Amino acid sequence: MKVTQTGFKGLVVLEPAVFNDSRGQFLESYNARTLQELGLEANFIQDNQSYSTAGVVRGLHYQNEPHAQTKLVRVLAGVIWDVVVDLRKNEPTFGQVFGIELSAESKRQLYVPKGFAHGFSVLGKSAEIMYKCDNYYNREAEGGILYNDPALGIDWKIKAADMIVSEKDARNHVLEASTFNF
Repeated sequence: MKVTQTGFKGLVVLEPAVFNDSRGQFLESYNARTLQELGLEANFIQDNQSYSTAGVVRGLHYQNEPHAQTKLVRVLAGVIWDVVVDLRKNEPTFGQVFGIELSAESKRQLYVPKGFAHGFSVLGKSAEIMYKCDNYYNREAEGGILYNDPALGIDWKIKAADMIVSEKDARNHVLEASTFNF
């Protein structure tokens, strides 16, 4: 498995080895021992899967402590622009944004440690995303950062007029006015 550092503590891009032959292809998308050898110590206990259509922007979501979640995000079908914002106040990257294209074709995955808000936009006709979590979802612990916070300046790689955003996500606060606990 190839690992690419992002400049954010604990946030890494993983690229599994893909084996192709006349029958198709095979890859190992998750192996706890491999992640442990890389120093990534999450004990994943929940898998989530979502399907979204063209123009959908989801996020930026997070879970506060003690329900914060480490995530391993991958795309099963389609292409997304995956975005995280560092909410860890004691890190030099606090408030900074990282974005990466993830696709079914590339097989790249994003390992997102606790303390990040996460979101994505759908760049093609549709996308199906699967992500592992190391903590259970808790409604009372959920929070969000406004997807179009001017201070963050996130480029979602789609035109604003084409964005489809839930009412809930459109009501999130900007980073400066948000309350989070990490």
